[in-house]
Order: sequence, then structure tokens, then C-alpha cells
Amino acid sequence: MPYHGLREQGERNDDAPVISKDALKEELVRRVVADLAALEDAQRTTREGATHEEAKPENDKDTRAVELSYLARGQAVRVDEARAAAEAVRAMSIAPCARVAVGAVVETEEESGEKAVFLAPGGGGTVLADGTIHVITPKSPLGKALLGKSAGDVVEAVIGGRTRELAVVRVR
Repeated sequence: MPYHGLREQGERNDDAPVISKDALKEELVRRVVADLAALEDAQRTTREGATHEEAKPENDKDTRAVELSYLARGQAVRVDEARAAAEAVRAMSIAPCARVAVGAVVETEEESGEKAVFLAPGGGGTVLADGTIHVITPKSPLGKALLGKSAGDVVEAVIGGRTRELAVVRVR
């Protein structure tokens, strides 16, 4: 099957969109910052609910305030993680690279088709560039398998309980 991967600006391939790593990073930063803001709002609302006068226990069996405080604490942890991820994405280098590293766009091919991934320190699972590029992190099974690889390498990763074999077509 012919391969028509994503190309850097300036290269001609009429079958593939033109997407720069700068644009991908900017889109990812916007997404992780928006996710952070939503998490902060949810945590603030939960915390206010836990301390609101209507949350005061009516009897010794009423645990609404305690449950809300546990939820608020869990959300606070998620906010801290999201804040760290946002900062790491902002600071991420997107320099060209020959081997897969954080900041690389990796084009892969497997039996089910072609796929492009952006290896970033946060925002895993986000889909960028109108659905053409998936963000993975170095902690993910695919991210771990790809780290340090270069074009022409074949990797195996267990994803969703299934072993997948992917060929690294291009790293940029």
C-alpha cells in the first residue's frame, strides 16, 4: 500500500495536509490550558459546595460535606497534574529530530493503516489537526515503545490488551 504521510510545510504531497510542529504545539497548549481551566472551575465549585452552610451535617449519619471535601481534594490533585502538564507542554522543544523524542511527530504504518502521533509531555489522548494527529505521552504504551526509534524501525506495543506492530515511517 502506498504511503502518503503528513508533510512539513514546503514539501509537496497533495494527499496530505500541511501541518507545522509549531501549529501542533500551539493547538495542544490551547487544549491543555482549556482543560486546566475546566478542572479548576469544577474543583472550585466542589470546594465551595463542601464548605457551604447547606452542606453542614443534619445528623451524625449525614456525610455530604465529608464526601464533597474528598471529591474536592481529588480534583485538586487532578488540577495540580494538569497544571504541570500545561507547563511541560509550553516548555516542550519541537526541534527537528532523527529519533523519536518528546516533541516529535511520528508517522507510523500498520495493517490497519497509517497514523501520525505527536509525542508530548501532557495532553495524551488529544486529537489535533482536525483529527489527523493523536497526542501520546512517553508514559503511554505506544510512547514507551516509540522512544528512541527512527524511521525504518518496527515496534511492538500492547495497547488495549492487544499487541500491535507498527513501522516507523518518518520522524520529524
